[in-house]
Amino acid sequence: MQKLIYAIIIIMLASLNPKPENRIENKSSYLQEIKAELEKKWPENRTINLVFHGHSVPAGYFKTPTVNTLDSYPFLLLIKLKEQYPYAVINVINTAIGGEHAVNGGKRFDAEVLTHHPDILFIDYSLNDRGIGLENAFQAWNEMIKKALDHQLKVILLTPSPDQRIDIFEPNNELEQHRDQVVRLAEAHGVGLVDSYQLFKDRIIAGDSLTHFMSQVNHPNKNGHQLIADEIFTYFE
Repeated sequence: MQKLIYAIIIIMLASLNPKPENRIENKSSYLQEIKAELEKKWPENRTINLVFHGHSVPAGYFKTPTVNTLDSYPFLLLIKLKEQYPYAVINVINTAIGGEHAVNGGKRFDAEVLTHHPDILFIDYSLNDRGIGLENAFQAWNEMIKKALDHQLKVILLTPSPDQRIDIFEPNNELEQHRDQVVRLAEAHGVGLVDSYQLFKDRIIAGDSLTHFMSQVNHPNKNGHQLIADEIFTYFE
């Protein structure tokens, strides 16, 4: 059954009519126009809207039910952006809901995401998408990405942060399958990618303990959120 689902997803990806180069967008050039806007001073500048759509991690949940908004990666990113772009007016708009998966996030997409007129849209749902399966997750992500691109938005997809109940080194584990699907979606649509899953895996390979980055079994702490924020920031350098 799992192999059949993978085959179906590969067929779906092949039908997306991806860019000829079929690749993830280059970090140094993808946000070139937005970086130019961030450099502008008053009165030539304008407000830049960053929208973060997803589940409990971008929403800022640490040890449930505590929400550490200012230590979550959207706002840690804002701190770094303001250091880099002191003249910029930047809105961080969080449309994430704890416990939500991509299908329900897709239902809210027009009314609660596009209405904010994002300059950049970040999507982070894979940790919870295990509950709906790969095929349903694919359809929901694909539809949200297509709508965003139809509105000429820049899109950056995030692979899942860890769940300590899953061995990150087990080949083809459930979380890794969703990670791989997000990577394929980024390649097929030619959008940005932040591979959170690989970031944490690399830190463990380097000798760190996963617990150093986690506030509870499936939520990063500030150290974990900083890893993600630092990687997002590479698109703005």
